[in-house]
Amino acid sequence: MDSRQAELLAQSDREALGRRLRAARQARGLTQGEVAQDVMSVAYLSRIEGGHRRPTAAALEALALKLDASLEALLGQAERREVDEIRLALDYAELSLESGQPEDAEKHLQTALDHPATARMDGLRDRARLLHARALEATHQDDDAVLELEALIDDRAVDGLTRIKAGIALSRIFRETGDLGRAIECGERVMADVEGAGLEACDEAVQLAVTVAAAHFERGDTAHAVRLCRKAITRAESLGSSNARASAYWNASVMQANRGDVTAAVPLAERALALLSEGQDTRNLARLRTEVGRLHLELDPPDLVEARHNLEQAAAEMEWSSATPVDRAWTLLGLARVAFLAGDLPESRDLIALVQTTADGHAPLAESEALTLEGRTYAAEGDAGLAAEAYQRAVLRLSAIGADQSAAQQWFDLADLLDGVGLTEAALDAYRRAAASAGLRARVASTTFARS
Repeated sequence: MDSRQAELLAQSDREALGRRLRAARQARGLTQGEVAQDVMSVAYLSRIEGGHRRPTAAALEALALKLDASLEALLGQAERREVDEIRLALDYAELSLESGQPEDAEKHLQTALDHPATARMDGLRDRARLLHARALEATHQDDDAVLELEALIDDRAVDGLTRIKAGIALSRIFRETGDLGRAIECGERVMADVEGAGLEACDEAVQLAVTVAAAHFERGDTAHAVRLCRKAITRAESLGSSNARASAYWNASVMQANRGDVTAAVPLAERALALLSEGQDTRNLARLRTEVGRLHLELDPPDLVEARHNLEQAAAEMEWSSATPVDRAWTLLGLARVAFLAGDLPESRDLIALVQTTADGHAPLAESEALTLEGRTYAAEGDAGLAAEAYQRAVLRLSAIGADQSAAQQWFDLADLLDGVGLTEAALDAYRRAAASAGLRARVASTTFARS
């Protein structure tokens, strides 16, 4: 026995060592008497297996020989090595996701998930499941990702932090695919668990709160969303975490922009960008750059230079990060708008085609907005026929989305454009859809008859 093994023996947990010895003996079908013969008394072996005595180095070596087992296995070194191997596989998987290689991440995750030791260790198993959900989302398997994330949230054996991360991802997926009701429901359910477990004082809890606030805002619950976001900012400032503060400022910026105050939204977004640049979250940094670029396009007049700079940088960062197809689609759409406003209509249409290819049905809002922009490029060239075709395709894509604020704005914009190319009936229908998405309903007047 070398000095390292002797040190491990001195520090070993007697009960764990006893269990490993007993398991090794039983695996070989030997009795205590057969093992103890010529080595030690049966009573001494019984006390060792029961965790009441720690064997000497010589006794453990003799037992290892009798049991045909390695000292490493009996001292638990093999288990530690297995754990290290699983952790390494998970680290590689996470690195692959962050660098935009989800297929490689899947290979490393499969190695970890197939390892028998993973099932025995809750922390490693839960981390593997969360990474697996992220890999599924990154490879366009949204339904499977949702099922995995829902299972994590519903599993009470999963630790609180992992459940929060799963809640953030699930709420975001539902919001991005237009299912705002489920985005809010799952997010608020996890938020209630967070508060019950006393975990609200962490970065992830702040990020969950602003994710839910964003879904409320898109559904039209503006006042409630703003209150949630203000609470999140207060909590983030008290934590002093750059990531938490960035999330809070980012969402506050989005809300200001959607309320029409772009001038106030830009400095909030730039503050969030500066905070997020201090960390290692490349995906969210790229997504925020996209948001800042899009805000610069909403200024009066649009700042095309700053917008292009941020959007191009975001597109480059997304190439080697864990950005989803939805993330990339919105960034490409921003660049298409820059090209349109700069007067380069062919380049704008090339980028619009990339939006459709990249999104591949997973980003209906981005796809419908891209088709609307395509129509505007044809209208700018005087081709009303092609413009009308593009607008009608945008109508079909937008029809698949539930009622929310973003859809309402797009319907309103489309209505005006459809009217401009002579599609009056389609324009009226689009106005009605805009009103419905914004939560407006027709009020039917009731006649009250006086009783004589």
